[in-house]
Amino acid sequence: MKTIYHPANSRGKANHGWLSANYSFSFSQYYDPQRMNFGALRVLNDDTIAPGMGFGSHPHDNMEIITIPLKGDLEHKDNMGNVGAITEGEIQVMSAGTGVYHSEYNKNRDKPINLLQLWIMPKEQNVQPRYDQMSIRGLKKQNTFYQVLSPNAKDEGMWINQDAWFHLGDFDQDIITEYQIKKKGNGVYVFVIDGTFTLWDQKLDKRDAMGIWELEKISFFAQPHSKILLVEVPMSF
Repeated sequence: MKTIYHPANSRGKANHGWLSANYSFSFSQYYDPQRMNFGALRVLNDDTIAPGMGFGSHPHDNMEIITIPLKGDLEHKDNMGNVGAITEGEIQVMSAGTGVYHSEYNKNRDKPINLLQLWIMPKEQNVQPRYDQMSIRGLKKQNTFYQVLSPNAKDEGMWINQDAWFHLGDFDQDIITEYQIKKKGNGVYVFVIDGTFTLWDQKLDKRDAMGIWELEKISFFAQPHSKILLVEVPMSF
């Protein structure tokens, strides 16, 4: 087993007035050669966007982009004709493939939005671009991990062009739970959205993270009022 610990205060930071961002991996003006990626996970940004503000139209290609709003409403527009908003309890996937343009704005004029955006390097290059979003409220299971993304379009939650799985966990009591690695050779990036978790002897608080690989399952001790995101990705691809 191998691990790497990323405390919340070790993340890169940017404050543009309208945008306050925390970068788990090198992004934009933040560069750390030791923090380029975790396997196929290239980006995990924790963004807070001011009311009515956002990112104008910009391009992406050959990247699987997943957005998870934690609070507020995010308006999306792209050159594939998709227009709409996603909010807390939903997830958005954009498979950029051969290339897309899109914009993202805080739809609310009176409150900020907080979201997680993750970029996964794809299994296949230059696929047909695709956009989708869905509510994950019906998938939620208390005090256990529930799947919100996988490589299989017929499976629970969304799907992407990579052998990756995302699980969320919402806990309201002290509990020990396990996560089984879905594919040999994959690792898991554990990101604490809220609350406190313990992995072996390592305590993880809000926005702390740990990458774990070369093992088959992970055992967690969760405390009440806690929420965690598990990102399982290939370590080589």
